[in-house]
Amino acid sequence: MSSYLRPAIDSPVFRDEDNQVIDYGSRWPDSPPDDAYSVDRHPERFAPLHRIADALIAHLRAAFDVTVQEGIEVADDLMHPHPHPQVKRAVRVRPNDPECAALTFVFTDYPGILLHAGLLHDFAYPSCGCEACDSEWTTEADGLEQQVLAVAGGEYRESITRGVRPRVEVSTTYPNGSSSGESRAEHFPADRLATAMPVLAGRTGAWAPWPPRP
Repeated sequence: MSSYLRPAIDSPVFRDEDNQVIDYGSRWPDSPPDDAYSVDRHPERFAPLHRIADALIAHLRAAFDVTVQEGIEVADDLMHPHPHPQVKRAVRVRPNDPECAALTFVFTDYPGILLHAGLLHDFAYPSCGCEACDSEWTTEADGLEQQVLAVAGGEYRESITRGVRPRVEVSTTYPNGSSSGESRAEHFPADRLATAMPVLAGRTGAWAPWPPRP
């Protein structure tokens, strides 16, 4: 099976009003200034994420036994779908083994990527592009790649706890660590929760690794 390799991308360069290069990702060694919050000056710095997503989709298609569907309508896989004018493209990659979690890549005009994984969870790259957060595209690409490859590798788990007040849990294991979280089931759309309940209720194991392409 071929390994994923990030495509070569020239990082975009942005300058401030004094013509100095903005060093996104390391601008605030301490705390960001108050006027940096809720200000988003150069969202176009995340444009390389679209190429990263394309490379990931191509890798998944070549390496695994999957069905790929492209169309604006698959953006409805998102838990809280964005208005379609904000969606440039949407691609669903579904393994042909139902024990595996599917992935849907939604390309937004921000530009960014919204990734739907499994049945009940979305991941945003970037999660915030404001000046205070100071995110830059390579860090966001790292996160996107790690999440996608973890799902394909069977390192992604979703579950719903049983009880009077069920909770939805999610966890992902990466090569250098893991992340997890939980939310009240009542915070999820009722129809999506009803569909997921028979699959995820009481589940303790991760979704299965994607089968390789024959």
